[in-house]
Amino acid sequence: MITKKEVAVKYIDFLEKGNIKDLLKLFTENGIVDSPVFGIKNANTFYNDLNNDTTNSKLNLKGIFEENDSNKLALYFNYKWTLKNNNQVEFDVVDIIEFNESNKINKLIIIYDTVKSRKIVNELKK
Repeated sequence: MITKKEVAVKYIDFLEKGNIKDLLKLFTENGIVDSPVFGIKNANTFYNDLNNDTTNSKLNLKGIFEENDSNKLALYFNYKWTLKNNNQVEFDVVDIIEFNESNKINKLIIIYDTVKSRKIVNELKK
């Protein structure tokens, strides 16, 4: 079975490449994402919406933090995000990932300062 850390590395790679098909395979069927800008959504809906709003993503993984005997893991990375209207924003992110017993992602909680990103996403939706 793939480890939580291996899932996390694949997640970062797939997200950066916009490989939504393989990224969604890391989630359970009912997996959810809790985003400070997009709200709480089914993973399929969230990542397809994100992909539709994005022209480019550059991620720089800064660390993976895993608790012993826990179903959780935290990813710390820098995200350079270009939206389809060519607006760009860069910020540090912490993703808290909750896994099931097969190391599939049940829930992913995204934590970052939304001051700049909320504004550019709102501009995109106008």
